[in-house]
Amino acid sequence: MGTLAPNSIAAEAHDRNHQDQVVDGNHAKVVGDHDAVDDKLDAGAKFVLKSKGSWVHCGYHLTTSIVAPPLLSLPYAFTFLGWTGGIVCLVIGALVTFYSYNLISLVLEHYAQLGHRHLRFRDMARDILGPKWGRYFVGPIQFLVCYGAVVACTLLGGQCMKAVYMLTNPNGSMKLYEFVIIFGCFMLILAQIPSFHSLRHINLVSMILCLAYSVCATAACIHIGSSSKGPAKDYSLKGNSQNQIFGIFNANAIIATTYGNGIIPEIQATIAPPVKGKMFKGLCVCYTIVTMTFFSVAISGYWAFGNQSEGLILSNFLSDGNPLVPKWFIFMTNIFTILQLSAVGVVYLQPTNEVLERAFADPTSKEFSARNVIPRMISRSLSVITATTIAAMLPFFGDINAVIGAFGFMPLDFILPVVFFNLTFKPSKRSFIFWLNTTIAVVFSIMGVLAAIAAVIAWVLGRNPWKHGNAGMVTLRASEAEAPWKRGESFGSAILGKMGFLKRGGSVRFRYGSA
Repeated sequence: MGTLAPNSIAAEAHDRNHQDQVVDGNHAKVVGDHDAVDDKLDAGAKFVLKSKGSWVHCGYHLTTSIVAPPLLSLPYAFTFLGWTGGIVCLVIGALVTFYSYNLISLVLEHYAQLGHRHLRFRDMARDILGPKWGRYFVGPIQFLVCYGAVVACTLLGGQCMKAVYMLTNPNGSMKLYEFVIIFGCFMLILAQIPSFHSLRHINLVSMILCLAYSVCATAACIHIGSSSKGPAKDYSLKGNSQNQIFGIFNANAIIATTYGNGIIPEIQATIAPPVKGKMFKGLCVCYTIVTMTFFSVAISGYWAFGNQSEGLILSNFLSDGNPLVPKWFIFMTNIFTILQLSAVGVVYLQPTNEVLERAFADPTSKEFSARNVIPRMISRSLSVITATTIAAMLPFFGDINAVIGAFGFMPLDFILPVVFFNLTFKPSKRSFIFWLNTTIAVVFSIMGVLAAIAAVIAWVLGRNPWKHGNAGMVTLRASEAEAPWKRGESFGSAILGKMGFLKRGGSVRFRYGSA
């Protein structure tokens, strides 16, 4: 399964259909036309989605949005799939997403060459599928996925900060929600960065950080797996056949979410015209990092811990509270993770920022005029405060986010790109590309529905951290588990405890973190 280069079938079809178009060579006229188009943009597109970046910047944005701490859950996905199934699904996920992201880029380039450049996912859906699809399906799903990612990053950031705190002060009294609020304050500052393009330097640092914690995680797994400290290696699949089926769908949802992006049009919108071929180069940069990090962490983690791999592989570095690697190493890995989480959260905040800017800013005023700066600061601050509040109240949000991912990332990243391509370029029904795209759309539609149903059923049946727990949870000591709401781990847990949803005794477990 390959990918279409910029001079592929789509580009050739475009050349045949539009060979009579003539590009004006007068630079002044081009600049004038660009300014005229810029004047017609709404505030969200004009201020947040500035088109000033290069393909290198695009690579930074793509890498930050895809190569994020959820990759540390890949060994856990392997526990449901085994060696063969895990590696096959990981390879298929890489090939399909690289292919589909390239397809959606080609569709965007096609419309840009026609003089109608799409800057948002919902704009594409509106023009290709119809106005209702953009307004009532694609737009809400993208917002739910992206804002859910912001909440999840805030929660995981707080959990990682608490992990660092507990390493340095095991008897400390600070609660999880306090760390979530601290991380939210940091996000509050970063959220004021005016445009997506302005994040390019932050996202370069983010790319380095994701390489750093992936190397740390891989090295730790190899060290533990090669020593006598690690658990006995067992690669068998746990549970009865029903649980194994649930596990397969759960693992596929994890892998799909890990490869998920959901903001390809917004990222391509940051590229300065002409856009032709630039996104392909950015994707090559991104997937070079994807290959280096995803496969190294997944394979080394599953090799070291087998079916004992936790929902976040960093949890395996502690055994009954005792570190299996030096404390400073765990501390350093968590710091790298925390810093990159802040960049990931801000990237996924951009669709929300664009909507807020469009609603409250004035495109005829200057970007940094008081008329635009004051509403921008207020609206973005409220957005981050809301996300932080949700994260502080719902420490089990990671489980809800798994449902959101199944409903959201599958259509946005696996299904809609191939549908957009077929509807835009209308390849022959006898062609290989038509049937390849149709097969991808059908297969991943079925997988998305089944994964979503499995996630909802698992939640309803109580397969969440407040009841039975699973391999993705970190077991607390009996004294800690007796009354978790008394420790004030979150506002929400305190409420749930008083309502009787959190019972004393038993095996109560808390998720270390999942984005």
